[in-house]
Amino acid sequence: MEPRFNLFDSPTAAKVAKRFYNASLALRESTLPKTVQELVELRASQINGCGFCIDIHTKEAAAAGETPLRLNLVAAWRHTTVFTEAERAALALTEEGTRLADANQGVSEETWAEVRQHYDDDQVGALVCLVSMINAANRMSVILHNQGGSYEPGMFAALD
Repeated sequence: MEPRFNLFDSPTAAKVAKRFYNASLALRESTLPKTVQELVELRASQINGCGFCIDIHTKEAAAAGETPLRLNLVAAWRHTTVFTEAERAALALTEEGTRLADANQGVSEETWAEVRQHYDDDQVGALVCLVSMINAANRMSVILHNQGGSYEPGMFAALD
């Protein structure tokens, strides 16, 4: 399957895509741990079936030192022993925030309480923005049929 369209061929979409990427840099600079960020982005991408983003976040996480065991178990995190309670709270928020149409309540009070227990205000804000942004990125890539498999860690750094 070939990509349908290159956003950078549209002046308006190119501006939005570049600004979208630059907004994500603020999240990278936040105090939310890099490991949590990559796990969250990977899990949302798995749920949304975005091969392009799964490729990116699997490779970025590995480059940052994440283990193959943990990366392979993200999709089944509830049934593993390899994630911390804080990571589990972030993954639960990610799933509930990603599956809004599937859950009549959105993010549950239980999940929200777990997140608040493990993260400070700045980290909670970053986490909420991260879940929102990766879902938007997934949707763009799925709509366009962007394919996974050719990403190299750090290749988007030129957009800075």
